[in-house]
Amino acid sequence: MNNFLALVITFTLSLAWLRLMDCAAQRGWIESRLSRKIIHIGTGPLFVLCWLLFKDTSEARWLAALVPFVITVQFALIGLGVIKDEASVKAMSRSGDRREILRGPLFYGIVFVVLTILYWKDSPIGMTALMLMCGGDGLADILGRGLESPKLPWNKNKSWAGSLGMFLGGWILAAFILGMFMLAGILRGPLAGSLAPITLIALAGTLVESLPLKDVDNITVTLAAVALGYWLF
Repeated sequence: MNNFLALVITFTLSLAWLRLMDCAAQRGWIESRLSRKIIHIGTGPLFVLCWLLFKDTSEARWLAALVPFVITVQFALIGLGVIKDEASVKAMSRSGDRREILRGPLFYGIVFVVLTILYWKDSPIGMTALMLMCGGDGLADILGRGLESPKLPWNKNKSWAGSLGMFLGGWILAAFILGMFMLAGILRGPLAGSLAPITLIALAGTLVESLPLKDVDNITVTLAAVALGYWLF
């Protein structure tokens, strides 16, 4: 497929997904906290799967990175109040304060831009780190709030159920994405050979996510996953 056509398709799908979640939150179909985490979980895999549309040319990763870059700039402008978008604020903030978008959601977008350019689709390191951030951090909040379980001894704001969600969400999404790229012949298989590295990276990411560090999980979890990825892959 022509890379510019792939770019248009990726932009269209990504924006359609975001606007769908914005609409659902604004209309009250789902609560804003849940919509925030659904965006967190679903946006990344959708975007990374669109990498399969791009040809293996030198500019491909840069064109693909334009998608999270433009969306991240939009997040920043909304968070700063330059753009008025109540639907996005409701979908991506916990309390309805637009300035919250300048933390977690903004860091999320920056990480996607950087890892897309640095690793692209010929390395499992970036994909695994991104999926751990998406699935792990997203499901951690959903299970942590939805299931009753003891709090962690070193962080009373997080629970064992949340940590279980962190591990499972990251592991499942990473295994799924790597499996898809192996089926496409882009990464070398079999998937079974990558399960041990994925498991160790997910465990490390779970530990890092459990630390009492506020609003920087998208960065700290990703850095830990990348560092381990160099060693394990």
